[in-house]
Amino acid sequence: MNIVNSPLPMTEETHYHTTASAIPDATKSQMFGKPCYKINGKAFCCFFQNEMVFKLTGDVHQEALSFDGSKLFDPSGKGRAMKEWVQVPFDYQDKWERFAAEAAKYVSVMN
Repeated sequence: MNIVNSPLPMTEETHYHTTASAIPDATKSQMFGKPCYKINGKAFCCFFQNEMVFKLTGDVHQEALSFDGSKLFDPSGKGRAMKEWVQVPFDYQDKWERFAAEAAKYVSVMN
C-alpha cells in the first residue's frame, strides 16, 4: 500500500500511525512517554513534536540527517541526543515509509 498517494489528507500523527503500523509484526507501545512502535520488544520508531523519529544506522542514517530540519532525537531537550535516532520533519513524509522499513530491519537483527 502506498500511503503517500492516499486521496485523504493526513495529520502528522495519523500518517505516523499509518506508516508504522504497516510494518509487519510492529506493535504499538510507549517510549519516554511518547507513542512508539516496536518489533520483538525493540523500538524502531516514535512520534515526537509532530515528527517521526527512526532508529537508523549507516548510509540511511546519514541520508535522514541530511534533510532540512532533521536532527538527532533529543527527547529531554537537554543536549543529550540519542545518536542512532533521527527525527525527520513532516515535510519529508514521503520518506517516512522507507525509513520506517529500514529502522524495523535494523532492530530486527539486533541482539
